[in-house]
Amino acid sequence: MVRWQINLVVLWLGQFLVMGGMTMIVPFLPLYLQDLGLTDSHEIATWAGIIFAGNFVTSFLFQPFWGSLADRYGRKVMLLRSGFGMAIVMTLMGFATNAWQLLILRMLNGTISGFAPAAVALMSTNTPKERIGFAMGTLQSGAVAGTILGPFIGGLLAEWIGFRYIFYITGTLLFIASLLTWWLVKEKFNAREAAAKPKVSIAQSFELIRHVKQLPSLYAVTFIIQFAMLSTMPLMPLFVGELHGQSEGLAFFAGLVSSITGFSNMVASPLLGRLSDRIGPERILAICLIGAAVLFVPQALVHNVWQLFAARFGLGIFMGGLLPTVNALIRKYTPEGMESRSYSFNTSALSLGNMSGPVIGGALSGLLTIRELFIASAVVLLLNSYWVYKTLYRNHSRLNPRAQQTS
Repeated sequence: MVRWQINLVVLWLGQFLVMGGMTMIVPFLPLYLQDLGLTDSHEIATWAGIIFAGNFVTSFLFQPFWGSLADRYGRKVMLLRSGFGMAIVMTLMGFATNAWQLLILRMLNGTISGFAPAAVALMSTNTPKERIGFAMGTLQSGAVAGTILGPFIGGLLAEWIGFRYIFYITGTLLFIASLLTWWLVKEKFNAREAAAKPKVSIAQSFELIRHVKQLPSLYAVTFIIQFAMLSTMPLMPLFVGELHGQSEGLAFFAGLVSSITGFSNMVASPLLGRLSDRIGPERILAICLIGAAVLFVPQALVHNVWQLFAARFGLGIFMGGLLPTVNALIRKYTPEGMESRSYSFNTSALSLGNMSGPVIGGALSGLLTIRELFIASAVVLLLNSYWVYKTLYRNHSRLNPRAQQTS
């Protein structure tokens, strides 16, 4: 294997473990809070929502800071900082004795996180240009696989070994993944050249990036993907119950419908990434944005669980082509030396979508049915595709964006 392929394998494993570790607590978090002494069901539900969201709040705020350090000191350093840091924090969660301690540790985990944008930035700057699409797609599949399998593995382990030991196991696996990154991942990074460049604040970095018209458009794609996908999730079990009836197997079908999009996403991401290397990421992005918008519509028209299952499987295929092509295009349009900062702003947009999607979707549930929310998501994606057309296609300069920025 050549160097970039070794990097990809190790970072795929790291992405899988990081995302799996962050989502592994989802199935048993309310039960763990009961173990910590909470008894009132409303209080448990409130704390569970706050604790789960706390990770994304601090991640949204701190990603640009870590991105600026990565561009100055190297992406591998940020991978190790994030990996070893999260390994320690995840282990400490197993020692929590009350909900406040667990919340603080989740927020600390979000603060020191940054493995994903550092991994993407390292791969994008250390992979041959003709293979970037495939690398971004494969890396994305690792994150999606962790997100899908994390809750499943967490639920199984909770039954077998108890809640606290899951945190110890997750911390150990993150530590091992960080060691593999330290030993096996190699980065081409000129530290002297980076140090010689003038220091630029986060606000100045955002101002520089904002003037590259394509980048805000790509950040919007990331935000809207997450927002559209998660805005319907709080109502999905109820919708499955409406279609299937309150009968045996409801929990199984609710979980299946929720996870099938991730499975098709995981399979499609490397394939669409490879295709984008051949025909261009712009075309894949356009096709997948419109395809995802169209596939939201059948979900509003289904009459049984299997129709919903098929529609969400198709949605996952188109979703699998969005984030990898967004990452490839961010690399294309980002000024030289600002890759990590650019990816960190994209990660902040992703965290913002993760936070606001379920909250706003839940709030709108009093005004709109889930079928109407599916249509609203389709409209939002279509509007986003039109904005992408204006900013990414119609108004983009024929000059190389890096050269344009330099001049």
